[in-house]
Amino acid sequence: MPTTLHLVLVRPQNAGNLGSIARVARNFGIGLLRVVEPAVVPDEESARLAAGADDLLASIARHPDLPSAVADLPVVVATSSLRGRGRAPSLSLSELPAHLAAHPGVPAALVFGPERSGLTEDEIARATACLRLPTDPGFPTMNLSHAIAVVLAVARGFGGDAHAAQRESATLAPSSDVEAALAHWDRALEAIDFYDTGHRDRSLRDWRALVAARPLTEREVAILRGVANRILVALRLEKEGDPSERDPSLRSG
Repeated sequence: MPTTLHLVLVRPQNAGNLGSIARVARNFGIGLLRVVEPAVVPDEESARLAAGADDLLASIARHPDLPSAVADLPVVVATSSLRGRGRAPSLSLSELPAHLAAHPGVPAALVFGPERSGLTEDEIARATACLRLPTDPGFPTMNLSHAIAVVLAVARGFGGDAHAAQRESATLAPSSDVEAALAHWDRALEAIDFYDTGHRDRSLRDWRALVAARPLTEREVAILRGVANRILVALRLEKEGDPSERDPSLRSG
């Protein structure tokens, strides 16, 4: 079964690009544009550039942030310059087909950041993979709609082998379940003073990259949450069993 692709635009800033992207999306069978706010709204210029894909502009699904935009999608591929720490595994454009074919029939998001700044570190950390485009180092930036056209053309061209498409696989967890598990671990790590260095945001990004750097199955997410819960329960029981925690006068010093 072919992978269903979803196009996610994070805070697009050029209304004309919305029209060009809608036309490209229609070329490659994308039926809905997901947009993370704040973003521009379609205007006459975007309608002109959409050239027959006006319905996509009229039905844009708007979300307050990236987690809500990809909450139902297990595979999230973000585009990035790949600078910085805490990144998900990187993919070259040629590796994208194999990455999608590894999860036949599983819906996947292709995420693109705003034209001027790209995705933030926190947004990139929420992806299961980061994609880089093989542009000339002397002129690396691409128009947003052009970049989307290139990625969709490659993504839609993958076939995967017949056996891979027929293999039974474990059910992958949607992004929202993975985020819930990471939030559970955030509480557990806080409880064991893992963040005592004062770099909570960076440490949590690194932990997210370590734990969720690939699509996770529902069972794997359940195991993660189970371990985090046992840590919290063990700490609570230890605290309840220590008389000094109930009566401060029993503490030494």
